[in-house]
Amino acid sequence: MATKKVTIALDGSMVESLAGAAEKEGIPLSRLVAGAAERELRLRAGRAIVQQGQAEHGAFTPEELAAARAEMAVADA
Repeated sequence: MATKKVTIALDGSMVESLAGAAEKEGIPLSRLVAGAAERELRLRAGRAIVQQGQAEHGAFTPEELAAARAEMAVADA
């Protein structure tokens, strides 16, 4: 994938925190920020899929939500 250099404005303390996290992981700051952006885009895509499903089939029931939370807890373990 081709990269493109961009300029963004972030709060100074945010930059310091991100730079520290990148250094701790031994990766470039740009890779850390790119990874965060990729996760955000995946979350947004997932939310859109859920919203579309609910629009077509109705809101989730409490039982469906509980089952989904249980599956996520197992996946996170």
